[in-house]
Amino acid sequence: MGYVGSCVAATLAGRGLHVVGVDVDSQLVARLNDGSTPMHEPGLDVLLAAGVAGGRLRATTDHRAAAAADVILLTVATPVRPDGSLADEHLRAACLAVASILRPGQLVILKSTVPPGTTRGLVLPLLETGGLRAGTDFTLAFAPERLAEGTALTDLQALPVVVGGLDPHSTSAAAEFLHDALGTTVLPQESLEAAEIVKLADNWWIDLNIALANELAMFCDLFGVDVLDVIAAANSIPKGSGHVNILRPSVGVGGSCLTKDPWMVWRTARRHGVEIATARVGREVNQRMPGHVARLILDDLAARGVPAYAATVAVLGLSFKNDTGDLRATPTRDVVDALRDAGVRVRIHDPLVDPDDAREVFGLSVTATVRQAVRDAHCVALLAMHRQFESVDFAGLPVADGCLVLDGRAYLSKEKIAMLRTLGYTYRGVGR
Repeated sequence: MGYVGSCVAATLAGRGLHVVGVDVDSQLVARLNDGSTPMHEPGLDVLLAAGVAGGRLRATTDHRAAAAADVILLTVATPVRPDGSLADEHLRAACLAVASILRPGQLVILKSTVPPGTTRGLVLPLLETGGLRAGTDFTLAFAPERLAEGTALTDLQALPVVVGGLDPHSTSAAAEFLHDALGTTVLPQESLEAAEIVKLADNWWIDLNIALANELAMFCDLFGVDVLDVIAAANSIPKGSGHVNILRPSVGVGGSCLTKDPWMVWRTARRHGVEIATARVGREVNQRMPGHVARLILDDLAARGVPAYAATVAVLGLSFKNDTGDLRATPTRDVVDALRDAGVRVRIHDPLVDPDDAREVFGLSVTATVRQAVRDAHCVALLAMHRQFESVDFAGLPVADGCLVLDGRAYLSKEKIAMLRTLGYTYRGVGR
């Protein structure tokens, strides 16, 4: 009942199904049963509370509750180790727990992102340790989650659902359930492995595309060109079934998916004797971006004659993405670390993050207000542009003279940039 599990459970309950969520975190379970959630997702708290109040959704730490279910969805975390291999401890534990209560006729669907072959090679034999046989006693399928933070609840009922089963019957059973439960288009695949690869292909493409945008931004910098102008023009060319679609550059890539899924591709291919270069290179490019952004700030300070040890930088927006409070693998941490290593005094502010989580990640306390964060700052770094920051009155901020506005993810308009310069700020973006 983490982020994905909570979104799926609340959506299914909202569509009239009876749902029980199982999690080992007793505090999380208690909070869910009170109708609240620590997950930051627009509309999730309301939908979840409605499910609990209506008696369609409850949570428990007792995995035996899954024995009464017609369908069991596995949505546990599947992180990767530093070498790119799957850290499968959570998945193994969940499969063994299910195996101990599995009964004939149940449908088991894995939604956690895994390397191809995991459902067949790991999940299947673990589920069969209880004595039942897949394809005969129960059905098994893989249907990856395809959610984007900020639009997850809409995505669940709008995006096509990919599903592949152990056999044709498993595929059709899972496809029928997911279509009826979510009311969305289903894209059946011919195998478990095909469905597993679809999710990896999506995130491989996104990460590599962002890497292209980031290096294009550096290339545009060489000639004083605004990368957003170049991207807008380049994207006007029809190609395939759509258009060229270069995404936007930024301070870096974070979150729980894009930072690990390409490594799953690279590691899995290497294990089979194939060297996949693009997955590795895309990751390496995007992992360098926080250092690049920190260097933009330090170079500006040096150009103005401000020693790093005498400089103050205010970082607004700590999460890995605009309009979320998610700090998982946020690239902002590496920017802050690089600045502090150089001797810069850094203040941080983000109205969406949990202050205790931020202190643990950054080793700094979150300032209460924007004004407190930016007082006498030589740079205001917009590294996650939440809606709350759009109303910031730059004319009234108590910053140092000639303060740099570093645009790491705000994509300010040229009119806004001109206004900032009129107020005495300097401006710098990634490729801008």
